[in-house]
Amino acid sequence: MLNKDRPLASLFSALGDPIRLAIVERLLAEGETAAGELSAGFDISAPAVSRHLAVLHDAGLIRRRADKQRRLYSAVPDALRDVHGWTDRHRAFWEGGLARLDALMETEKGPPR
Repeated sequence: MLNKDRPLASLFSALGDPIRLAIVERLLAEGETAAGELSAGFDISAPAVSRHLAVLHDAGLIRRRADKQRRLYSAVPDALRDVHGWTDRHRAFWEGGLARLDALMETEKGPPR
């Protein structure tokens, strides 16, 4: 079920950038990580990484918390469940449609000429 506070379009928009997608994947794999450590993993400036983190945070895909002078970030798995639910519903539609198209093509395939 989609969280009404987290519009699906904003999730896809945020994940549509390769850097932001990589940040989310890294946070899922490594857990809570400081902004400085995240910046070190990309060939872009620290301010650019901060802007990507802000977009992900605004979309509800990551959390941030202050720990003394550091900002720590972690993924929000529930947000990804929203994306997963949407893709599952649409995958079932396309797989069914493609299977029907396959069957139709088989029946329309006549003997070789």
